[in-house]
Amino acid sequence: MKYFLPSIILLSTFLVTGCATHEPDLFPDIGVDYVAPEATAAEAETFFWDLPFLETAFIDTAPADRNDGLVVGELGVDGGNKAMILQLAQELADGKHGDYDSVLISHKGKLLFESYYLRGRVNLPHWQGSATKPYVSMVVGRAMQLGYLTMADLDKPLVSFLKDLDPTKFVDGVETITLHKAMTMRSGLRFSEEHMDELRENPSQFKGLDQIQAFLELSAPITSESQSYKYQSPDPIMVMQVLDAIVPGSAKDFIKNELLNKIGINDYSWRHDLSGLPSADEGSSMMSRDMLKLGALVINEGKWNGEQLLSADYLAKATSAITQPTEDWQPETFFYGYLWYQTNLTAGDKSYDVKIAWGGGGNRIILFEELDVIVVITGHDGEDKIMAQVSEFILPAFIK
Repeated sequence: MKYFLPSIILLSTFLVTGCATHEPDLFPDIGVDYVAPEATAAEAETFFWDLPFLETAFIDTAPADRNDGLVVGELGVDGGNKAMILQLAQELADGKHGDYDSVLISHKGKLLFESYYLRGRVNLPHWQGSATKPYVSMVVGRAMQLGYLTMADLDKPLVSFLKDLDPTKFVDGVETITLHKAMTMRSGLRFSEEHMDELRENPSQFKGLDQIQAFLELSAPITSESQSYKYQSPDPIMVMQVLDAIVPGSAKDFIKNELLNKIGINDYSWRHDLSGLPSADEGSSMMSRDMLKLGALVINEGKWNGEQLLSADYLAKATSAITQPTEDWQPETFFYGYLWYQTNLTAGDKSYDVKIAWGGGGNRIILFEELDVIVVITGHDGEDKIMAQVSEFILPAFIK
């Protein structure tokens, strides 16, 4: 059972105020059942930014079994330092660290902690922002597992997969763009403001492959100097076009039938971009529990219930440190793989390898493979500094 606590109750070494929490061992006489917040029918149709904030934060150290394919357990009993995680939950509920909507933690295959704040709802897909990019990378891993791509294909010219383009109009150097370079944000495409305005202001002209044709015509020539890291939308957009070209049917149906539905993700949204394909740079929405499934698929080297869904060789490379991001907003300690981030976090005298799917606002799937820990965070925070709290509270809570 979940319990609504009175306004001020001393819990361990900190105060719980305005939270619903599952702590029957500490408060056995409180008998008000309190379940995870669900979106109403009206809220389900509401634009994300218009969703009302929760009146009460929901914090659960023994998550409910919702028959959604996730195994549940209890924080502290099945792993983790309960006091540390609850302290972080309290601080999030108090708004101390920004505007975050959910935090979920699994350990050794069990969901041990589930919390919702502000615009978080257990049954409502949450916009993902650029966390969509690593999902696209996972789709590439699925295509590879099914034989539509090989590891060697990653180094072939990207245009070799797109047969209906007009190469006579390409700028110089287009043949040097590979899937490997596109997925590491090193395509080398560079656009003037004038050409960017043309792409933005005339969307009807860039349906289907016309979008890629325009990229390859309007860019400055591709050179070894331009093929340095630049975080930009055209790179993953080209990857989606390749996926649509190589898989049976459409990329949209492939994503649905060969990735998401395979792991029990049925309630989601994924908007289309100007080309008519699923948006590859951002545009998906996923429920927090379903983000946990995507993380589990990666941390288990592409396996789901014993079935190899994603190429393990591809995943190992996709989540490795291939190149160094160079944007001012990207931490200096972060590296980039195939649309995934990699970094190392230190606790005590030990460093831990971390894989991260990261989107604006604080949307993250964080994988500590050595500890078998998955952290899911959703949010709408402008500054998005939650990784400091992951290092301070969550990582050490699972180190014995």
